[in-house]
Amino acid sequence: MTDLTAEDLRRLAADIKEIGRGLGFQKIGIAGIDLAADERRLGEWLAAGRHGAMSYMQRHGAKRSRPATLVPGTARVISARMDYWPREARDAKGVLADRTLGYVARYALGRDYHKVLRSRLEKLARAIAERAGPHGHRVFVDSAPVLEKALARDAGLGWIGKHTNLLDRDAGSWFLLGEVFTDLPLPVDAPVTEHCGTCRACLDVCPTGAIVAPYELDARRCISYLTIELRGSIPEELREAVGNRIFGCDDCQLFCPWNKFARPTDVGDFAVRHGLDDRALVELFAWSEPTWEARTAGSPIRRAGYEGWLRNIAVALGNAPNDPRVVAALRARLDDPSPIVREHVRWALARHERAGPAAVTEASSPTEKNLGVA
Repeated sequence: MTDLTAEDLRRLAADIKEIGRGLGFQKIGIAGIDLAADERRLGEWLAAGRHGAMSYMQRHGAKRSRPATLVPGTARVISARMDYWPREARDAKGVLADRTLGYVARYALGRDYHKVLRSRLEKLARAIAERAGPHGHRVFVDSAPVLEKALARDAGLGWIGKHTNLLDRDAGSWFLLGEVFTDLPLPVDAPVTEHCGTCRACLDVCPTGAIVAPYELDARRCISYLTIELRGSIPEELREAVGNRIFGCDDCQLFCPWNKFARPTDVGDFAVRHGLDDRALVELFAWSEPTWEARTAGSPIRRAGYEGWLRNIAVALGNAPNDPRVVAALRARLDDPSPIVREHVRWALARHERAGPAAVTEASSPTEKNLGVA
């Protein structure tokens, strides 16, 4: 590592933030590596089993909360924020209200954020090396055991809200995080104060009650976990609450008062692809695996897998209006090769059978376009 004075490091920290803004990051901060309190909370969360089937949360031991154990020599973590709300996406609350449509979490409508952030963070790391000389560093974007929200909090990028997401007074929470671990002893930024106050909007609106208390999330009930991380059956008692959310969930952010300050992104990579901001469930359920592969290329939706995608849509169709086209779409998958898909299709059909014979009424006829038949 190049021998730098305190003044050199101060100027370098200022340069890093300026360069980061030029690379499309809205905010950059620098954090120390003491996460002892967060390590205790993580241990309690894991001991309570709230990570569900995410065994990888336990796999790396203390590496997740000890940056210098994960990357030996790490002295600081540069935390970067990039906004992702797609400017042209259809109104999210409107999509949730129309049960003929599939809701995809807004971060997943465009290109995979891992690729978007990583390439720019690597450019940032190269720019640092040009100024500081050779030094040890690693870039991470949700790709290693990193407590990214705790580090971003310590870097002054915001506070961790009652929904456990990071919040910024001027930007809400519609942003993604990435990090550069470095051995440069840069000056650290001060954390900001918390501003959730007595608000409990996120707790009250969570469809499945996954936010069990302020600042406490039980992932086993979280729709993002159920539709993305979980590989087996979605618990029956939670399926109705999943509604038409087929990949992730944004409710705790959609109803957070701080997001009135959020601004749409200008990053083209986050623009909506393949109309997934308001696509009809019946149409999506008919996608063959090659079609799904082609239309989710370079997308974070790949994380769910084709089987998980069909499972999620089957649940959403079970929650959709009782319509002959919905029932026909479900029946077409009764012999699907996947036992997981078949199980959820049977559940969905049973719901429509209990509702009585499906019929298109005058009240429901305007949904024909949304059902993918007009």
